[in-house]
Amino acid sequence: MLKTQGWFNYADDLNLELLQAADEGKDIDGFEEKVKSIQSMESGDPKKELQAAAILDEIAALPIKSDYKYIEPSEISEIKSARPDWGKNIKLDVSGLSDEKLFDKVYGAWLGRCTGCLLGQPIECWYRDRIVGLLKETGNYPIRYYISSDITDELRKKYEVIDEAKVYGGSLKNWINNVIYMPEDDDTNYTIIGLKTLEQYGPGFTPDDMAESWLANLPILHVCTAERVAYKNLVNKTYPPNSATFRNIYREWIGAQIRADLFGYSTPGNPSIGAEMAWRDASISHVKNGIYGEMFVAAMLSAAAVVNDVEKIIEYGLSQIPEKSRLTEAIRKVLTWKKVGLDWEQAIDKIHQIYNEKVQYDWCHTITNAIIVCMALIYGELDFERSIGIAVVSAFDTDCNGATVGSIVGMIIGAKALPQKWIRPLNDQVKSGVDGFGLEKISDMARRTLDVAKKVSEFNQSK
Repeated sequence: MLKTQGWFNYADDLNLELLQAADEGKDIDGFEEKVKSIQSMESGDPKKELQAAAILDEIAALPIKSDYKYIEPSEISEIKSARPDWGKNIKLDVSGLSDEKLFDKVYGAWLGRCTGCLLGQPIECWYRDRIVGLLKETGNYPIRYYISSDITDELRKKYEVIDEAKVYGGSLKNWINNVIYMPEDDDTNYTIIGLKTLEQYGPGFTPDDMAESWLANLPILHVCTAERVAYKNLVNKTYPPNSATFRNIYREWIGAQIRADLFGYSTPGNPSIGAEMAWRDASISHVKNGIYGEMFVAAMLSAAAVVNDVEKIIEYGLSQIPEKSRLTEAIRKVLTWKKVGLDWEQAIDKIHQIYNEKVQYDWCHTITNAIIVCMALIYGELDFERSIGIAVVSAFDTDCNGATVGSIVGMIIGAKALPQKWIRPLNDQVKSGVDGFGLEKISDMARRTLDVAKKVSEFNQSK
């Protein structure tokens, strides 16, 4: 029997919907008992899913409380109105970016994304104590290299380290001793499908174009949470933006944030355009802070092509999302931690005091992981190894955060400055599950990205 991991069973995650709705400012009093009643029903009872779907619709119709302090639209025009005034039509000076230098940066971003993802991938879903424990007992804390399963039997048993696993069709878990290239992962599939969509539909692509690209090029079991719900909605002829909102419990989770990179890569020095392109992608499957996460990362990457100061890069990211959003508020707090004397481990402690890694909603939410990305960038101080290492030992969504941090630092410093010990194991290759792609050269992906970036620039100059 095909295992859907519960993502088509509304009843299983109704408790997560209560957390989501409460965060959005809805009054959910009385719904907890209804949810408990539904979840206590027999799994084979056909009424269970019908009642779960009905309660999702009921919660969706609830108004936002009048005293809710955040302003969090999902439409692009309203997002633009709610962002800081200085964030409108930002264009940074790219005159110093030769084709050769830009290629080095974009190639560095691709390599950095693959590297950070590969570092965090085999320990995805591990809690912090387990991650740190294994690292310390293998002499790899703070992180100095990829994580290996070639360890003593005692440690394998203690930390439940296994090699056998089905990951996107592979048969082995992606410990460094099991790979000879960057294995397939959703964190890289989305970057590749972003490239393919821009090549096929052009810089003026619409959310409908991106949705069509998903259906044509990406198998449904290669997407997760909000993306899988949106995919199901699309198949059932519920199109954007309704594909993001219809019975989608995961609508503010991290999925859109990990899809941002290509839109940043293809808009160097133009964070406003990068963020708008990211919105077109994110609106298929996400709302509010789920959308902002993708816009934020895309804008940071656009800025990172020409700016070296990570705090300024974070500010450019914030310039493209609503000032009075939960995401902006959380990131603004992170920006103060180093200034008041917290070291990187204390900063991680603070994140774990605010969010509970054992609650799936916190573990996979955009905001939780976005602040880890920012914290790792700030404390990493443009040291590639230190930056991705901090991102991964923070736990929560390890491969997603390692990938995003690696991508941004890689864009800033360029491929030539990346440590060979980190990029050599990739052998300049990435495996993709996107139709038309297979085992691809990462350098080729970077060259094709530059071709797209030129078309994006020409398109926007002609408008």
